[in-house]
Amino acid sequence: MPIRLYNSLTRSVVDLNPRQPGHVTMYHCGPTVYSSPHIGNFRSFLFADVLRRFVEDQGYRVTQVMNVTDVGHLTLDDIEGGEDKMEAAARKAGVTAWDIAKRYEDEFHDCQRKLHVRLPHHMPRATEFIAQMGGIIDDLLQKGVAYQRNGNVYFEVARFPGYGKLSGKVLDELEAGARVAVNEEKKDPRDFALWKVDPKHQMQWDAPFRGGVRGFPGWHIECSAMSMHYLGPQIDVHTGGEDNMFPHHECEIAQTEAHTGKPFVGVWLHARHLLVDGTKMSKSLGNFFTVEDVLKKGYTGLELRYALIRVQYRQSLNFTLKGLDEARAAIGRVQQCRQRLARIRDGAEPAGAGDLAQTVAAANAAFTAAMSDDLNVSEALAAVFEFVGLANKAQPSVAGATAALAAFARFEDVLGCFGPEPKADAGADAPAELVALLPERDAAKKAKDWAVADAIRQRVAAAGWKIVDTPQGARLEKA
Repeated sequence: MPIRLYNSLTRSVVDLNPRQPGHVTMYHCGPTVYSSPHIGNFRSFLFADVLRRFVEDQGYRVTQVMNVTDVGHLTLDDIEGGEDKMEAAARKAGVTAWDIAKRYEDEFHDCQRKLHVRLPHHMPRATEFIAQMGGIIDDLLQKGVAYQRNGNVYFEVARFPGYGKLSGKVLDELEAGARVAVNEEKKDPRDFALWKVDPKHQMQWDAPFRGGVRGFPGWHIECSAMSMHYLGPQIDVHTGGEDNMFPHHECEIAQTEAHTGKPFVGVWLHARHLLVDGTKMSKSLGNFFTVEDVLKKGYTGLELRYALIRVQYRQSLNFTLKGLDEARAAIGRVQQCRQRLARIRDGAEPAGAGDLAQTVAAANAAFTAAMSDDLNVSEALAAVFEFVGLANKAQPSVAGATAALAAFARFEDVLGCFGPEPKADAGADAPAELVALLPERDAAKKAKDWAVADAIRQRVAAAGWKIVDTPQGARLEKA
């Protein structure tokens, strides 16, 4: 079954057809490390992670690159006069821009681990690729599609007729947007910066191109340099949030294709914005959450991950605390089912005669069909929970339980939001004094001494455990 994806460039659903058979190259716009990563950032990052996981699940080899923007990101995209985000954060904190980059890059990597992201094969920092950026700038200058003014270097949009083809903006719209802040240095208001000169800027380098002046790179040139370094002049898939489409991705296409003379990306994918309680996330509205904000409320990385991936990437996702509670319940349902199957497989509960072969095959097929349909995670999760219901009703054999567990392991490998397979005996590590209370509770229940039975339950709960009643008797599980 082909993987079908919505290509933002052609505005149509297309088959994933890598240039090199069996090998998919992916580039993902990563974090700008000037502040703590928020949940809106991670909707886009987790979408990229699920994409990679499913492509690998379908037998492809993947090379995945995600950049770290640690220099050159202007607060107003590429409108001159906007303050660089790194510099602004450094000024407010009273430290250097390098300190800010290190602090928030470390925090980003910590969030990746907590949200169970499969780490990209390469995560280059922009500051490590100044020379490569210079090589592209030099070539664009020599070809006459870029020009210098007072040391600043601009890409001349008029010399790239395809500018606007990704975002769909016509030239009049592009000009109107650019006139927000007119820069008299530019030949055309739409031209964007490749290299900037500003003596006040902390991060500066000797110009890595002929005839250049000491300065720092523009935002857009960074991704072109890093993607070409690792993946070559043409890549199969490029992702980002919908806010990256213009101007960032539009500028990436222009400078890269002007440099190489080849189509840059096979399939462009863009995730929709995240809403919080039905509105755009904003600090002024009090609905702005960093990843750490959510985790400090007592939710796990798996629960946050589930809440952020549960809706297809091209659909609006409304994030709520209630949604996190629903994620917790959903994960619990899956894990309880997996634990029962593990107990049957390991002989801790009696096995039945069902082999579950058809049920497992149908669940895998439904899951694959949903994910192949433009990563429709909502439908994939529906397939998982239909499988949970059928598995809970079944009396599987050891072989059937084993096959069902393999299906759950596959769903976890692709979605990454359920966690590892639970131990068959979840109470194996329970304190002996708590285990000894179970027969006392059983006796109390038989005597209909509900006060004693409830007191035992509360004592167990206070110790961080819970009592689970099964047809085979009560057992303890970690709460």
